[in-house]
Amino acid sequence: MKFCDMPYKRIDFDEAKAEVRNLMEEFQKAADGEEQFAVHQKYYALTDRVSTQITLASIRHSLDTADAFYEQEKSYYDEQVPEYSNLLIAYQKLLYHSPYRETLEKKIGSVAFKNMELAFASVNEQVVPLMQEENALTTEYEKLLASAEIEWDGEILNLSLLGPYLKSKDPKVRKRACEKQNAFFLKIEEQLDSLYDRLVKNRTEQARILGFDSYTELGYLRMQRNSYGREQVENLRRQVKKYWVPFSEQLYENRRNRLGVDHMYYADELVYGKEGNPQPKGTPEEILEQGRRMYSELSKETKEFFDFMMENQLLDVFGRKTKAVGGYMTYIPDYHAPFIFANFNGTSGDVDVITHECGHAFQGYLSALDPVREHADIGMETAEVHSMSMEFFTEPWYGLFFEGKDAEDYKKMHLEDAAMFIPYGCMVDEFQHRMYDEPELTPAQRKEVWKELEQEYKPHMDYGDLEFYAKGGYWQRQHHIYSFPLYYIDYVIAQLCAFEYKNKMDQDYKEAWNSYLKLCRLSASDYFEKLLEQAGLRSPFEDGCIEKIVEEISLDK
Repeated sequence: MKFCDMPYKRIDFDEAKAEVRNLMEEFQKAADGEEQFAVHQKYYALTDRVSTQITLASIRHSLDTADAFYEQEKSYYDEQVPEYSNLLIAYQKLLYHSPYRETLEKKIGSVAFKNMELAFASVNEQVVPLMQEENALTTEYEKLLASAEIEWDGEILNLSLLGPYLKSKDPKVRKRACEKQNAFFLKIEEQLDSLYDRLVKNRTEQARILGFDSYTELGYLRMQRNSYGREQVENLRRQVKKYWVPFSEQLYENRRNRLGVDHMYYADELVYGKEGNPQPKGTPEEILEQGRRMYSELSKETKEFFDFMMENQLLDVFGRKTKAVGGYMTYIPDYHAPFIFANFNGTSGDVDVITHECGHAFQGYLSALDPVREHADIGMETAEVHSMSMEFFTEPWYGLFFEGKDAEDYKKMHLEDAAMFIPYGCMVDEFQHRMYDEPELTPAQRKEVWKELEQEYKPHMDYGDLEFYAKGGYWQRQHHIYSFPLYYIDYVIAQLCAFEYKNKMDQDYKEAWNSYLKLCRLSASDYFEKLLEQAGLRSPFEDGCIEKIVEEISLDK
């Protein structure tokens, strides 16, 4: 079914909760594990139906943040979902403590039960009002960023539409664009400070009520980190500081030399060389059609997937003034349909959407074939391996999107940007740990922490006269820090795994692709490190792994 034809009807949560309670009663009366699993399949149908409507409302709100109807629906779900989710936890507790647990575990796997255990510890009725407030605050933040109206040569641009000017080959244009962006964030600085302060205190209070010393512990549970913890993440960051930061700083120096400047400022670092960044050829519609050709040639599985996406209008990638910023992939359960949201703006980032978000969507499309819903409940680090690795697997088709030398330049720029991201991603993660370890910091102190971490992870950084960024405010434009706490390290973990695939495919592309397909199909059937092991990848948490990846990366391939 085409996305535009998918009917929306607001979920009546009184009815939905009554259905959950009926299922709980039926589950308890079941005579054996097989009967209980039959009830559990009814639970799948209910939760799929509810999730479908919530997702449709969320997508349509992000497609047009000025649409009053879907803004109201988004607010409704922000308020209602925490209490409903709490009841789902009560159902899962029956599942977890079932006398027929052995039979159920054979059906849905041990990982699912571990995830339930994490969920039980991460919510109760007392924190529901705080979760509702948290949802409202993150929605307010996202709406604040979407409200940007930046004057540019007679036009009014939002943050997404300003993007191409930030990467202009003309240093005067990109400096002016940075100044416009800086001015917008300065204008909303007090609102940003207030929102984050309220979020930190809200999340810290949730953690206190649930018996944790800090939100970090609770955040790990909510991020479903079921096989590794803070110690492993901190060890990864230490290795990045030791081995990756020097490598990344050399890449910035290479970029400075290509630009031909004596000193590189923030306004310069997003640009590959004097001729600017390679620009994709063709209209957005033509880029989508080239994506169809690429995936039809990559494999029979990817052909089937992308044809499904195009035929059912499941990619909304065209920039519009009232559209939310950023990009994402989500899943509409009742239609077994991934959905990709993005803002094409004429830069190479448009091609990134066709590779990165399609990596997410491809795995979601494959996982729809698995009748066990818990297997689709993948951790974020696993999900990002799928997307970031697809960016590398599609390298042979870059010529479809770029002309002549630009295809090779894009390949090199993409590899370089991916490598440069690793320190930044770790910096975001360490910053968030510091914020929740020290929740009483003032807005000014938070910015000092960010500046301190920039010296460790990006020592070359110089914002020049961009006041908002220079005083340590850059993190406030990173929406994950507000809306998805402790998420960002998942990108780092996944990018390191994607580099493993890059190194593998340079040696044997077919073998690497088969490993990737296997990883996608494994979904969440095992713990993260076990999934990597089955796919033939090293864990980035292992001592020596990061050093080895740096040694193996070749920017000349």
